[in-house]
Amino acid sequence: MSHPFAEYRRLFPILQQAAQLSSCSQSAMSLPVRDAITQYLDGWEKRGMDWGGWMEGVAGARAEFARLIGASLDDIAVLGSVSDAASSVVSSLSFPAERRYVVASTLDFPSLCHVWLAQEPRGAKVRFVEGRPGVDDAAARLSAAVADDTAVVAVSHASFYDGQLTDLAASAQAAHEHGALQFVDAYQSAGSVPIDVVAQGVDVLAAGAQKYLLGIPGIAFLYVSPARAAQLQPAVTGWFGRVEPFAFDPRKLDFPATGAKFNTGTPPMLPAAAAHAALRLLNEIGVEAIQGWLRQLSAVAMAEADALGLEVVSPRNLDAKGGNTAIRVAGASAVEQAMAQRGYIVSARNDVIRIAPHFYNTVDEVAGAVRTLAELVNG
Repeated sequence: MSHPFAEYRRLFPILQQAAQLSSCSQSAMSLPVRDAITQYLDGWEKRGMDWGGWMEGVAGARAEFARLIGASLDDIAVLGSVSDAASSVVSSLSFPAERRYVVASTLDFPSLCHVWLAQEPRGAKVRFVEGRPGVDDAAARLSAAVADDTAVVAVSHASFYDGQLTDLAASAQAAHEHGALQFVDAYQSAGSVPIDVVAQGVDVLAAGAQKYLLGIPGIAFLYVSPARAAQLQPAVTGWFGRVEPFAFDPRKLDFPATGAKFNTGTPPMLPAAAAHAALRLLNEIGVEAIQGWLRQLSAVAMAEADALGLEVVSPRNLDAKGGNTAIRVAGASAVEQAMAQRGYIVSARNDVIRIAPHFYNTVDEVAGAVRTLAELVNG
């Protein structure tokens, strides 16, 4: 099976010595990202500060992320993490007795569930849907728990645990039929699964940069639809959440009408420089093409696992999973370390090893990782 992105492998130096298959946790560093970081540091060292250039980098990252998800630049805010983004959004909501529930899955990333639970002193209640690894009907399961008392429907587009996908359009429809807001965590999908926030009816979406977006920790992008932005006003804010942040007017709280109102303090400028370069590369390649290749690599991973007697936890339906193929393993953390020593960088979570390639990975790397895993597990 030929590799459609073979010419891009030269941009990822680590691939000369190891197979990095951990995009569900941290993707491989590319030369464009390294160059962007170096340029930032050089500018700091030689000029002392470069606010104009730094802010251009932030705006460039926002623009590239907007392009990636089919949004407009003004719909995008920049924060430090997806948890920060969720906390900022939820600060703009109220939870009256008649509409107090947040519907969430037990397969959502825990920190987001903790954000919802932290609203209980403000009147919120969390209605957990028991997640089931490997299913292909996540949206239907979530939608069945939505009712007229629901304020927020929390959606993991791709589960951090097994990669199962939730249909964004279907979950948005369920939320909107009951007057609820849909919040999408796209940390495990953005960059590997196509997203069109307008066509899919997404209200709010957040994604960090370090996984399939090819960046580094410290930055997350928050999309808020124009209709929702007009309705919401955050209680968490900062000087970059102003119409004119450089007016330095302490008496004027001038929120913009767009999603940019969810910006807070000084943006993470170095992570933004890295994200700008990374997102530009992703948009050059195209997420639809990336998804097609990752589906082929998922098929390879599952076929190898089956042949070697390993238990695949992820959905078998390729249309219902992201790039992560999870395999159940006892002592997963120790196995992760042992695989790294053999040249395969994967990611452990609880009782699974997650093999999460990106467009730069090959069939041989994925198959080799599964075979190495089987050798370690079976002795």
